[in-house]
Amino acid sequence: MVSVLSREDLSARLEAAGMVGMTTAVWASAHPDKVAVYNPDGGARTFGELNANANRIVRLLRQAGLKPGDAVALLMSNRAEFIEVLAATLRGGFRVTPVNWHLNTDEIAYILNDCEAKALFAEGKIATAGAAAALAPDLVVKASVGPALEGFTTYQAALSGLDGSDIDDPVLGNQMLYTSGTTGRPKGVFRAAPVVTPQAMYALRGYDDTSVQMCAGPAYHAAPLAFDVRAAMGAGCPLVFMDKWDSEHVLATIAERRVTHMHLVPIMFQRLLALPAQVKAKYDVSSVKYIVHGAAPCPPEVKFAMIEWFGPVLSEYYAGSEGGAGFTITSEEWLRKPGSVGKRPELLGSKILDEQGNECPPNVSGTIYHQLPPGGGFTYYKDEKKTQASRVGDFFTMGDMGYFDDDGYLFLTGRSAETIISGGVNIYPQEVDNELIKHDAVADSATVGVPHDEWGEQVKAVILLKPGYEPSDLLANEILSFARDSLPSFKVPRSLDFVTSLPRSEAGKIQRNKVRAPYWEGRTRQI
Repeated sequence: MVSVLSREDLSARLEAAGMVGMTTAVWASAHPDKVAVYNPDGGARTFGELNANANRIVRLLRQAGLKPGDAVALLMSNRAEFIEVLAATLRGGFRVTPVNWHLNTDEIAYILNDCEAKALFAEGKIATAGAAAALAPDLVVKASVGPALEGFTTYQAALSGLDGSDIDDPVLGNQMLYTSGTTGRPKGVFRAAPVVTPQAMYALRGYDDTSVQMCAGPAYHAAPLAFDVRAAMGAGCPLVFMDKWDSEHVLATIAERRVTHMHLVPIMFQRLLALPAQVKAKYDVSSVKYIVHGAAPCPPEVKFAMIEWFGPVLSEYYAGSEGGAGFTITSEEWLRKPGSVGKRPELLGSKILDEQGNECPPNVSGTIYHQLPPGGGFTYYKDEKKTQASRVGDFFTMGDMGYFDDDGYLFLTGRSAETIISGGVNIYPQEVDNELIKHDAVADSATVGVPHDEWGEQVKAVILLKPGYEPSDLLANEILSFARDSLPSFKVPRSLDFVTSLPRSEAGKIQRNKVRAPYWEGRTRQI
C-alpha cells in the first residue's frame, strides 16, 4: 500500500511524525498488513496491530494519571509487546527505561525506584519480576505479558476495551538507559531532549521496501535498541527477533527471512566463524547488505574473516549509552586502516588526554574524551558528582582508552580500569588479545594483570581454546612463543591459563574484572 503515497509525501509525513513519536502510525497507515515483528516463537504482529496497541497503551497510562515526562519501565525479553510499549512511550511523552531482565531482584528494584517508574510492563516468565515490583511502591500500573504475575493485570486485560485509533495529541517521548554498573550501582543516562533520527539516515544505511532487520541481541541494551529495534520502527521494515544466540539458527534465519540488516558484536562474529565450513556453506547470506557492529573491540583477524565471508557490508561504530562524537568506519575504509573505529569526527571533537590532563600526541594512548553537544548532552540521573567526574571542560569520558594515528584515525586499547601497570609502564590488554587470537588454537583471549611483588602487576593471558585443542604446557609455551614474535617484550604475557569459558556482559564485552578477580583475592589492586 506504500504506492498510495508518493515517496516525497511519505518522507515528509515520516519527518513530521518523528517529531511527535508517531512514525509507527505513518507506517501503519502506509502498509497496515505488513509484518512489523516476527516473534521468536513464530508469532507475528502487523504494523496495524502494533500501532493500535501502542495507542491503547497511551490511553491506559493516561487513565492511570501518567503525564508527559513520567517514567515507564520495560522488563521483558525480545518480543512484540516490547515494541508496542516503546511505540506508546514515544507518542505519549513518557520516559521509557528498558531494564536488563537478567539482573537480580534487588538490582531490578533499584532501577525501578531510581528511574521513578510509575508503570511497569513485565514478562511473566521472568522470575524476579513480581518480587522486584513489590519493592517499587510508586508503581501505579503493573501489566504482565505472557504468564500472569501476582499483583499484575494481564496485558490483554489491561488493553481490553481501549480505543486503538491514533491519539490526536501526541507528545514526543524520551528514553533513559542505565549503565552496566561494573563498579557500584548502575546510573541512568538522562537527556533532557529526546534524540530524533532523521529519515535520511535510513536511506544512507540502504533501507528500502525489501529490507528485513534482525535483532540477535537483547532489545533492552543500547545498541540493539538503537540499531535493530528503533531502526526497524523508523524504516518501516519487519523486525525478526531472536531470543537467544544459536549460530546455525542465526544463519538459517538470515537465509529464510532474507535478512538485510543487523547489529552484531564481535563475540557473535567469532561464534559464526567457528561453525564448520559445511554448515556455513548450507545457508545463503547474500541478502545481507548492512552489518553494524560495536559495543566491544573487534580483533582485526576476526573482522577480516567476516568481510571475506559476507563482503564489505560491515560498518563499525564507537559510542556508548552516554553518546559520543560518533566514530564510524566502513569496510572499505577499515581495510585501509585495520583495527580502527573511524576518523576523528568533524561535527563534535574528540581528544586523548594523559593522566595529567595533557593532550597526547599521535600514536600515544590515553583516555578518550568526547565533546558534549550544545546544551550539555547527558547527565547521570541524580548523580551530579559522577557527572562532573566524567568531564573536563565541555568534554566527557566513558573511561575508554585509545590513540589517534597520524591520519586522525582512532584505535581503542581498552578501558582505564583494565590497564595493566607493570613496573610503572602502562600495558593495554586489548592490544595483547588482538595478537593472541591470531593463533590457530585460540578461540578467545582475556589478558589481565595479576599481582607481582616486584613489578606490581604482571601480564597474564587467560585463553579459551577452539574445539579440538586440549590444554597442555606444550601448547601454552607455543602460544607464548607466538606472542613473542609479534609483541614488544614488555607486553608479552609472562604466564598463561586455560579456561573453559570467559564471562561476558549482555553487550558481548568480556568482563575483565571478573576474569581478574580470582587472582587478586585477599589483595588490593592499586590503579
